[in-house]
Amino acid sequence: MATIRTATPEDLDTVTALLVGFRDWWESTTPSEETFRTTAATLLEDPNTEFLLAGDEGFAQLRFRLSAWTGTEDCWLEDVYVRDSARGTGLGKALVQAAIDRARARGCKRIELDVNETNTGAIGLYTHLGFKTEPKPPGRTLFLGQKL
Repeated sequence: MATIRTATPEDLDTVTALLVGFRDWWESTTPSEETFRTTAATLLEDPNTEFLLAGDEGFAQLRFRLSAWTGTEDCWLEDVYVRDSARGTGLGKALVQAAIDRARARGCKRIELDVNETNTGAIGLYTHLGFKTEPKPPGRTLFLGQKL
């Protein structure tokens, strides 16, 4: 299994290729590779964003923000992707665990994510690692969005 490490700006090609792979896995055609490259270049310089790389087989993207509710940073696990050729090897679990460890190391009090409800494999992985589907009681937490 590949060693997991934090990407640097020199890893732009690898990050871009993995983002494109994730897009293709979703059978989407957007964003373009050039958009991914430009955006990833900016994010790799952003102290509130980290990409964890598992060689060129997978990645996790973390976004950090200060929370008024905890007085510490929160971590948003924005993306986790493992190439088909590396699925079932434990690489996804290792990436998510590395994300949890990285959030703890930064002093985060919580880590959150969204996942497609049909992606039962990912849901199983996340719940196995301690994620709950109702992270902010009382009531059901819904993810809402609006295109601008």
